[in-house]
Parts: sequence; structure tokens; C-alpha cells
Amino acid sequence: MTIQATSLAMTPNPWVAAVMIAAIVLTSTTGEVLTAAAMKSIGDLDVIRARSGLPGAIRAVVTCPLFFAGVFFLAMAFFSLLFALNHLNLSLVAPASASLMLVTNTIAGKIFLKENVDRRRWAAAGLVCVGVYLLAH
Repeated sequence: MTIQATSLAMTPNPWVAAVMIAAIVLTSTTGEVLTAAAMKSIGDLDVIRARSGLPGAIRAVVTCPLFFAGVFFLAMAFFSLLFALNHLNLSLVAPASASLMLVTNTIAGKIFLKENVDRRRWAAAGLVCVGVYLLAH
């Protein structure tokens, strides 16, 4: 028995494709920001583990609501990716969503996590936007 790739991934309306990719990017970025915020609020796990052992470090993570909110959004991003791959070509979904996540994570890190984003990272994000534009057209 051989597995054949079917041509189910058609090229739908560009707006539909954009919405599918946007769903992946926004849910993934939200999940990553919430998870990063959770880990920053918990503190250094090595210090917690040295003080309370591995059970203490695990308890610190699993009792943080931000962590579970982040995991929820990352799960939604995964299912959004599955849905998009069911309707779009991998050669569009993977590069577009991955590169746009770099841009949205940079912006979200600066705004929500107060990270220091230097000029090189902003330039890289701008070049990624140009690349996504070229990929879509």
C-alpha cells in the first residue's frame, strides 16, 4: 500500500489564505509572549530547584496561570496550522507563518515584555516583511 499525496491543498481566495496564516501567527505569538511572561514571573528555575528541589520547580511552573494561558494559545496555534495545511500548500504556510512570527514576536517582545530590541533586529524584521511580500506575490 502506497501513500499518495492528494492535491487537496488548493489555492483559495488570497484573503482566506491571509486569515489562516494570521490565525497561526497571532495565536502563536500570544502563546509565546504569555509563556515568556510566565517564566519571567516565576524566576530562575535553577535557583528554585536548588532551594526546593525538582518538585518545587515543577510546582512553580504548574501553579502559574500565565503558563497555562500560553500553552492554550500555543495549542490553538498548532490546530490553526493543521487547518491551514489542510487547505493551503506547505510551501506558502510554513515560510509565511514562521517569518511573520519573527516580526510579531519582535514587536510583542518590545511592547509587552519591555525587551531591548536593537536596530539590527528591527532591520531583520523589516527584511522579513519584504520577503513575505515577495513570497505572496
